[in-house]
Amino acid sequence: MKILIIEDEKNIALLLSKELEQWGYTTKGIEDFNNIMSEVSEFEPSIILMDITLPYYNGYYWTQKIRQESNVPIIFISSHTEPIDMIQAIQFGADDYITKPIDIAVVRAKIQAILRRTYDYAIETDRLNFNGLSLNLSSARLEGAEFSINLTRTELLILEMLFQSKGQIAKREKIIDHCWQSEDFIDDNTLAVNIARLRKKLATVGLTELIHTKKGIGYYLK
Repeated sequence: MKILIIEDEKNIALLLSKELEQWGYTTKGIEDFNNIMSEVSEFEPSIILMDITLPYYNGYYWTQKIRQESNVPIIFISSHTEPIDMIQAIQFGADDYITKPIDIAVVRAKIQAILRRTYDYAIETDRLNFNGLSLNLSSARLEGAEFSINLTRTELLILEMLFQSKGQIAKREKIIDHCWQSEDFIDDNTLAVNIARLRKKLATVGLTELIHTKKGIGYYLK
């Protein structure tokens, strides 16, 4: 599945691209904002992420142009939070609307939902598995043979990194970046506190030895 990112803020475009490519999507950012239609035609995206404020013409204009030629799903991602902006986006042909600052977990969930609806697409990454445990990313739950527990957003993101590492060490810096990409002044202590809380929750279902610490490096599952 290919995702076209029509976003002129390079840091946001890079964040989206980096995160989504980790989940197996092919991404592309716009290079010529005065010639978006040719890039849409050439790339043939499965879904488009569209900002409102763009060089030359805004996202409403380009959505209207795209809709003259294609029914490709379009999700608006914008700092505009007024209801009228969301209404206009839908009226011009958007399928969904996400406000900034970006919560990457929300973006991913909405992309998966729209891909399922549009293409009857089975998202292989809805679940991550490790030694009889299943991490359900869509419902934010950790499931075992005899239990199912709800996870907070941060708990889900921490376990996501650990499950992806499959028993290998996930470095502290990568976990911090994954959980708190857009926030400054996050340190090791913040991660340690959240790991401690997660361990307490896991202990309630008997998983007292699931998360292990490699001192000075990171964490891993065992």
